[in-house]
Amino acid sequence: MSRIIEANFFLPAFEAIKEKPRILIIDNNRDFTYSAKVALERTGRYSVWEENEPARAHQTAQRVKPDLILLDIAMPETDGGEVAARIESDPTLRRTPVVFLTALVTKAEARSGLEIQGHPYLAKPISIPELVAGIERNLPAHVPFS
Repeated sequence: MSRIIEANFFLPAFEAIKEKPRILIIDNNRDFTYSAKVALERTGRYSVWEENEPARAHQTAQRVKPDLILLDIAMPETDGGEVAARIESDPTLRRTPVVFLTALVTKAEARSGLEIQGHPYLAKPISIPELVAGIERNLPAHVPFS
């Protein structure tokens, strides 16, 4: 019996090796993080991670090294403000943009450009096109889009 072994020695095209922006969603609502992850990844523009335990959010951010963090404000035990403060105090993460997600404000208030603790925010419930627009507005300019 003869076997044929194929090997691909050619490097992938430059476009194929560009890394997608890494998005970390931190929210205790597993249904929300899962559906947002699936929808954002279907756009083909992002690699998305989810964290549903606020107490582990900082460790997850250190591991993932996201380009942007979507962070719920109202979570049990550790709220989004505390998580954001931990991220800001970490020298390896302090430049990572944090965008709060909250049901505590209206969409009109969110569009006003005001910030919470110095961070932009998006109002929940949120549609995927609104979420993508919010991500694109807040991603650092050096992060390539695919």
